[in-house]
Amino acid sequence: MRKLGYWKTTMLAVILATPLAALGCGKTIGETIDDTTITTRVKTSMLNDPAVGGMKIDVDTYKGVVTLSGEVKSQAERDQAIALARQVDGVTEVKDALQIIP
Repeated sequence: MRKLGYWKTTMLAVILATPLAALGCGKTIGETIDDTTITTRVKTSMLNDPAVGGMKIDVDTYKGVVTLSGEVKSQAERDQAIALARQVDGVTEVKDALQIIP
Protein backbone atom coordinates (compact mmCIF):
# COMPACT_ATOMS: atom_id res chain seq x y z
CA MET A 1 0.00 0.00 0.00
CA ARG A 2 2.84 2.35 0.80
CA LYS A 3 4.62 1.71 -2.54
CA LEU A 4 1.48 2.58 -4.46
CA GLY A 5 1.34 5.94 -2.71
CA TYR A 6 5.03 6.54 -3.46
CA TRP A 7 4.56 5.82 -7.19
CA LYS A 8 1.49 8.03 -7.39
CA THR A 9 3.40 10.86 -5.75
CA THR A 10 6.37 10.35 -8.06
CA MET A 11 4.21 10.34 -11.19
CA LEU A 12 2.36 13.45 -10.04
CA ALA A 13 5.69 15.22 -9.48
CA VAL A 14 6.88 14.25 -12.98
CA ILE A 15 3.64 15.40 -14.58
CA LEU A 16 3.78 18.73 -12.78
CA ALA A 17 7.49 19.26 -13.49
CA THR A 18 7.29 18.61 -17.24
CA PRO A 19 5.69 21.97 -18.17
CA LEU A 20 8.18 23.77 -15.96
CA ALA A 21 11.08 22.02 -17.67
CA ALA A 22 9.72 22.97 -21.08
CA LEU A 23 9.31 26.60 -20.02
CA GLY A 24 12.87 26.57 -18.67
CA CYS A 25 14.09 25.79 -22.19
CA GLY A 26 12.34 28.85 -23.57
CA LYS A 27 9.65 26.82 -25.36
CA THR A 28 6.09 25.98 -24.49
CA ILE A 29 4.88 22.40 -24.61
CA GLY A 30 3.00 23.23 -27.80
CA GLU A 31 6.15 24.62 -29.41
CA THR A 32 8.09 21.52 -28.40
CA ILE A 33 5.47 19.29 -30.00
CA ASP A 34 5.31 21.48 -33.11
CA ASP A 35 9.10 21.45 -33.49
CA THR A 36 9.19 17.67 -33.12
CA THR A 37 6.47 17.33 -35.75
CA ILE A 38 8.31 19.64 -38.13
CA THR A 39 11.59 17.75 -37.63
CA THR A 40 9.85 14.44 -38.32
CA ARG A 41 8.14 15.73 -41.46
CA VAL A 42 11.34 17.26 -42.87
CA LYS A 43 13.33 14.10 -42.17
CA THR A 44 10.61 11.91 -43.69
CA SER A 45 10.47 13.98 -46.87
CA MET A 46 14.25 13.71 -47.22
CA LEU A 47 14.23 9.96 -46.69
CA ASN A 48 11.49 9.60 -49.33
CA ASP A 49 13.39 11.64 -51.94
CA PRO A 50 15.90 9.52 -53.90
CA ALA A 51 17.93 12.64 -54.78
CA VAL A 52 18.69 13.34 -51.11
CA GLY A 53 20.81 11.20 -48.80
CA GLY A 54 18.52 11.70 -45.83
CA MET A 55 20.49 9.37 -43.57
CA LYS A 56 23.48 11.72 -43.60
CA ILE A 57 21.51 14.90 -42.90
CA ASP A 58 20.62 15.98 -39.37
CA VAL A 59 17.49 18.06 -38.87
CA ASP A 60 17.03 20.27 -35.81
CA THR A 61 14.06 22.57 -35.26
CA TYR A 62 13.68 25.41 -32.77
CA LYS A 63 10.53 27.53 -32.85
CA GLY A 64 9.93 26.70 -36.51
CA VAL A 65 13.50 27.40 -37.64
CA VAL A 66 15.01 24.29 -39.21
CA THR A 67 18.77 23.77 -39.21
CA LEU A 68 20.18 21.22 -41.64
CA SER A 69 23.63 19.82 -40.96
CA GLY A 70 25.67 16.88 -42.14
CA GLU A 71 27.11 15.83 -45.46
CA VAL A 72 25.76 15.97 -49.00
CA LYS A 73 27.41 14.84 -52.23
CA SER A 74 26.64 17.87 -54.41
CA GLN A 75 25.20 21.37 -54.60
CA ALA A 76 22.10 19.89 -56.24
CA GLU A 77 21.54 17.60 -53.25
CA ARG A 78 22.01 20.54 -50.88
CA ASP A 79 19.51 22.64 -52.84
CA GLN A 80 16.96 19.80 -52.87
CA ALA A 81 17.30 19.22 -49.11
CA ILE A 82 16.73 22.92 -48.43
CA ALA A 83 13.75 23.01 -50.80
CA LEU A 84 12.18 19.98 -49.12
CA ALA A 85 12.57 21.58 -45.69
CA ARG A 86 10.98 24.83 -46.86
CA GLN A 87 7.91 22.97 -48.16
CA VAL A 88 6.97 21.58 -44.74
CA ASP A 89 4.14 23.38 -42.96
CA GLY A 90 5.28 25.33 -39.92
CA VAL A 91 8.83 25.97 -41.16
CA THR A 92 9.58 29.67 -40.83
CA GLU A 93 13.23 29.58 -41.89
CA VAL A 94 15.84 27.06 -43.02
CA LYS A 95 19.45 27.42 -41.90
CA ASP A 96 22.02 25.60 -44.00
CA ALA A 97 25.00 24.02 -42.25
CA LEU A 98 25.43 21.27 -44.84
CA GLN A 99 28.89 20.36 -46.11
CA ILE A 100 29.48 19.22 -49.67
CA ILE A 101 31.77 16.20 -49.66
CA PRO A 102 31.87 14.49 -53.08
